[in-house]
Amino acid sequence: MSVTFEDIEAAARRLSNNAVETPLIESPALNEQVGLRVLIKPETLQRVGAFKFRGAYNRLVQLSAEERTRGVVAFSSGNHAQGVALAARLLGIPAVIVMPDDAPSVKVEATKGYGAEVRFYNRLTGRTREAIAAELASERGAVVVPAFDDPHIIAGQGTVGLELVRQAEALGVELGCVVAPISGGGLISGIATAVKALSPDTAIVGVEPAGFDDTLQSLQKGERVTVKPSGRSLCDALESPFPGEITFPIMQKHVADVATVTDAEVAEAMRYAFATLKLVVEPGGSVGLAALLAGKVNTFGGSSVGLVLSGGNVDPDLFGRVVRGAI
Repeated sequence: MSVTFEDIEAAARRLSNNAVETPLIESPALNEQVGLRVLIKPETLQRVGAFKFRGAYNRLVQLSAEERTRGVVAFSSGNHAQGVALAARLLGIPAVIVMPDDAPSVKVEATKGYGAEVRFYNRLTGRTREAIAAELASERGAVVVPAFDDPHIIAGQGTVGLELVRQAEALGVELGCVVAPISGGGLISGIATAVKALSPDTAIVGVEPAGFDDTLQSLQKGERVTVKPSGRSLCDALESPFPGEITFPIMQKHVADVATVTDAEVAEAMRYAFATLKLVVEPGGSVGLAALLAGKVNTFGGSSVGLVLSGGNVDPDLFGRVVRGAI
């Protein structure tokens, strides 16, 4: 099961007038600092403050009338939760979201605010979120909406890449590479499928948190690898321990390189985004910028970079500590 460019175009039509076509923005200060022309795609400005709304809406809008009545169940630390919750509200679908009990409070409250029922679990002990979601779905006859390993989700996220390339073309810019975060691979798989269809010479570069480099290890080994980190990452949204079954073959085909960044580099990128770009970006959404600022992005000889800032839902207390330099 894979995703085609036509699937992404169809998703774009479904999302028209429902999702925000986020702009491309440019910072002369950033360009000068990294010695590249960087076109920034701020999905922080998307509905729910992250790209996740795209995939969630594309998945839910295709449910049958009977499925909509039975509702949906999703599991997420935050952004997918909010995306599903809002899409469900817009479409009149009951939604239950399984969230870790240590999820950022801003994400939990937003998910509840969109009208979803939240069920908490402990990610370090007890049953897995997948098992809890499966049980809830079985009890209610609901449809499980995965965070990334679903062709409709991937196609929806791919509209980020579709917009990015077309917006760059309108500026007369040929992108040497596109840089995006990797968790389970839904975003970068969708972006890669769209970008490679429209601009085959553009390289796709992913970024993962150090210690959660499951995609890098998987690509190096040629098979899906599960990592077992000794601790947590600042990037709570990127802590998937393995690539998806559907996303991994797409990444094998299209992703040219994967960089890893430390928590310190992510915190510095968040401060830079706030102070210089005037954007609030969450840790996971900042990893591409972190890699650029740290000189870790292989541009494959290109002088222009497309940079996806994937989300802006950061806990206020955490953000304050980052900005003050306490992290």
